[in-house]
Amino acid sequence: MSRMELSGEIAIVTGGSRGIGSAIALELGRAGAVIVLNYNNSKEQATGLLAQLPSGSVAVRADISTEEGVDAIFAADDDLGGASILVNNAGITRDGLLPMMPDEDWLDVMNTNATGTFRTCRAASLRMMRKRRGAIVNITSISAIRGNSGQTNYSASKAAVIGLSRSLARELGRRNIRINCVAPGFIETDMTSVLPNLVIESALERIPLRRIGQPEEVATMVRFLCGPDSSYISGQLFVVDGGMSA
Repeated sequence: MSRMELSGEIAIVTGGSRGIGSAIALELGRAGAVIVLNYNNSKEQATGLLAQLPSGSVAVRADISTEEGVDAIFAADDDLGGASILVNNAGITRDGLLPMMPDEDWLDVMNTNATGTFRTCRAASLRMMRKRRGAIVNITSISAIRGNSGQTNYSASKAAVIGLSRSLARELGRRNIRINCVAPGFIETDMTSVLPNLVIESALERIPLRRIGQPEEVATMVRFLCGPDSSYISGQLFVVDGGMSA
């Protein structure tokens, strides 16, 4: 990176302690942003990551599926002066075929992935409106675009995030607040590392670039969408999947 284009900015990253979230936090930190790093269970990883982030960064343990969790994140943000960047990365899966899916598996995924994103966007937008500027990047998935067997709940929740983002971009554009989505494909994370080889090989056959993506390749797209070089981009969906959904 040739410049500190986010110097002086505060960025909230939900689900930021590992995988794609940690790569995003590090990328925004390298660009100069002070990070409000949200995590839920991975305290050790969050603590280690915090040591690599700019001075003033904080880690906040909170569950974004609850109002109390979102309030805790933004209380820490307010103490720092208020974020101009929000990256919604936190998400869960409860995979299973729909005919046998219990209500709680549907609701748990929707509450975290869709309702949690709604709540953080609502809290951030109120603060950004006062600043009359801001950038929100919501992490969705190619499963929201093309569907995925055994993931009706996850696909629906991530599709909801796309609709939310495009509508919010129309609402907040006049206040100089931009909202975009990034849809990762098959990315090397803790979640994919436990998959059977047959599943990985099958996925690779559907990826034109013939390799699994890296979290850093998602993070660079997010950093671009948070920075000044994307100042006229809003309401868009950017796919980072090696051509899988082409």
